[in-house]
Amino acid sequence: MGLFERYLTVWVTLGIAAGVGLGLALPSIFEAVAALEIAHVNLVVAVFIWVMIYPMMIQIDWSAVKGVGRRPQGLVLTLVVNWLIKPFTMAALGVLFFQYLFAPWVDPQSAKEYIAGMILLGVAPCTAMVFVWSRLVKGDANYTLVQVSVNDLIMVVAYAPIAAAYFGECDRSFRRIVTGGQSDVLSAVSVT
Repeated sequence: MGLFERYLTVWVTLGIAAGVGLGLALPSIFEAVAALEIAHVNLVVAVFIWVMIYPMMIQIDWSAVKGVGRRPQGLVLTLVVNWLIKPFTMAALGVLFFQYLFAPWVDPQSAKEYIAGMILLGVAPCTAMVFVWSRLVKGDANYTLVQVSVNDLIMVVAYAPIAAAYFGECDRSFRRIVTGGQSDVLSAVSVT
């Protein structure tokens, strides 16, 4: 591995620290950058994501993409982790931390919002970074493209229903905890 790849964690940490420091020192500049958006998509972020994935995209042998189906194990593993394990794990961690471990320090409304954020993160696979990590380890660009494409197609259809299911289940769990197991009482109160 080269210097950049070997110390990637250091560069990311320094980038985060620089971003926070500059944001605190020059908030008006960052507010102006944040205002550069179309349809709630920040243009600066969109450009940098494109810069991140473009090098990988130009390496793809489009005629070889159809051969990816001969090795389905990696794709199946990715789908199982992204759509079965990760959403459940993030929802479970959210409930564990914000309904139990941090409950004395986090008010109930904030706890519900944190859990919702963790569910949204857990249901959304980070597809842009898959290209970057694959390129860093000199992975198969064609296989990566298929993995990302399949995950993106599934996300279009499954993201909202899966998130809604976890929101509903966590909300029912939250109601049982708040009311000491008397969720019917809370439901009756919230209806009236």
